[in-house]
Amino acid sequence: MSQKVTKPITLALSKGRIFDETLPLLKAAGIEVLQDPEKSRKLILQTSKADVRIIIVRATDVPTYVEYGAADLGIAGKDVLIEHAATHPGALYQPIDLQIAQCRLCVAVPKGFDYEAAVRQGARLRVATKYVSAAREHFARKGVYVDLIKLYGSMELAPLIGLADAIVDLVSTGNTLKANDLVAVEDIMPISSRLIVNRAALKTRRAELQPLLDVFEQAG
Repeated sequence: MSQKVTKPITLALSKGRIFDETLPLLKAAGIEVLQDPEKSRKLILQTSKADVRIIIVRATDVPTYVEYGAADLGIAGKDVLIEHAATHPGALYQPIDLQIAQCRLCVAVPKGFDYEAAVRQGARLRVATKYVSAAREHFARKGVYVDLIKLYGSMELAPLIGLADAIVDLVSTGNTLKANDLVAVEDIMPISSRLIVNRAALKTRRAELQPLLDVFEQAG
């Protein structure tokens, strides 16, 4: 009689800060990732536990993999989750703010641009951003009229060549803004990364997931 093969627990991560800052949390659970995603082309990484694997996906895709059950768990920034929730409200269970990969979502403008005066005078601003939902909500709260321009990268370029008056982007050290003669003029919200869980997996695999959830809970 053949034994039933149990599907491994799958955790979706993106490369970079989130991956690097998740490693110590996994280690606390006795889990070590056996390959470095920066050196390997593999997108499915095995761990020291046969029943746990890591998949490497784009940061913006982590919520989608978890929502549709391709991953049981994932770790994604609050910025990504806000944008996902705009079109998929309530799709994900977000139990724990892990307080990793911290930065802030900001409005930035070229040096010399009088942002406060533009806002005060009711000017209609053109704002370039990847974070359209968060930006729309922010400016709506302020009563500022904006035309939002969706970009996927190189945000700092937009004001420099006249595509936009301002940008809304993540800021960590501020070095990229400084290098491109931009200044942050307004903080929208602090950003950190959160554990997200597939709702069906939480019901059907709770016992298997609980040890990991406990470790993440202690870290959050």
